[in-house]
Amino acid sequence: MENQTLITEFILLGLSSDPRLQIFLFLIFLIMYSVTLLGNLAIMLVIRNEAGLHTPMFFFLSHLAFVDICYSSVTVPKMLGNLVTMQKTISWEGCIAQIFFFFQSAGAEVFILAAMAYDRYVAICDPLHYTIVMKTEICKQLVGGAWTMGFLYALMNALPLLNLRFCRNNTLSHYSCEIPSLLLLSCSDTLTNYVVLLASSFVFGLTSFIPTLISYIYIISTVLKIRTAEGRRKAFSTCSSHLIVVVLFYGTGYFRYLRPNTSSSIVLDQLVSIQYSISTPMLNPIIYSLKTKEVKEAIKKMLNKIC
Repeated sequence: MENQTLITEFILLGLSSDPRLQIFLFLIFLIMYSVTLLGNLAIMLVIRNEAGLHTPMFFFLSHLAFVDICYSSVTVPKMLGNLVTMQKTISWEGCIAQIFFFFQSAGAEVFILAAMAYDRYVAICDPLHYTIVMKTEICKQLVGGAWTMGFLYALMNALPLLNLRFCRNNTLSHYSCEIPSLLLLSCSDTLTNYVVLLASSFVFGLTSFIPTLISYIYIISTVLKIRTAEGRRKAFSTCSSHLIVVVLFYGTGYFRYLRPNTSSSIVLDQLVSIQYSISTPMLNPIIYSLKTKEVKEAIKKMLNKIC
């Protein structure tokens, strides 16, 4: 067999090689990451300290905020470090760890979003039994199940990567380790990895998306039966913020992982990745703060106390 040098680390090219542009990008993404941390921490603190927000809907929202912090922290700190240093490398083990925790956070997020959709379905379509159906134990089980499904999703995609060998190019045209970009560099047979990625994304995605879709079909049909425009507006306002978050997350995530992978769409892949891994966790607390009256008022109360 021909002698080959196995690669043990990768070079992350990031978003630009221009030093001046890198400084600008560092400042932009540092601000975005700071807003992500502060916004989601504020949501968690407000829900924890405000007795009026100790309901299933806000219980799920606090866990969503925690997941968003984890989700963003998997990739952004490393990207910020690479923007201000000359050595833009990541070890093979670090790459696997980044992929694992990224998939775990993403998997937990989609199932928490599904639990939130079910919560809104019960609240709008069956309000008389809401307190019976959405008990504290049930909510905890749904969140625990979301993290378990995220762990399985991550494990299924990370384990097959351990069998890959990299012996030619070690340059990733990305700011983080992502499976589609990584598989293009492997000199091993990657068919199994592609099949596992597509199958798991399809199965786990549908498992979380179908309950969300069915919940919203029933919600919309129930809202449309309300006779007054004010009643319809009030009912739909309780789930409009969640619907926006679902569309943002699923749309960009599926576009990145379920379409055919090529090396000719690097810029598009980077933009889509920024949207679902950096922008969405930052936008979630902003969307819920602006669209949810209770959160908005609780944040104002907390700021008044601080002032």
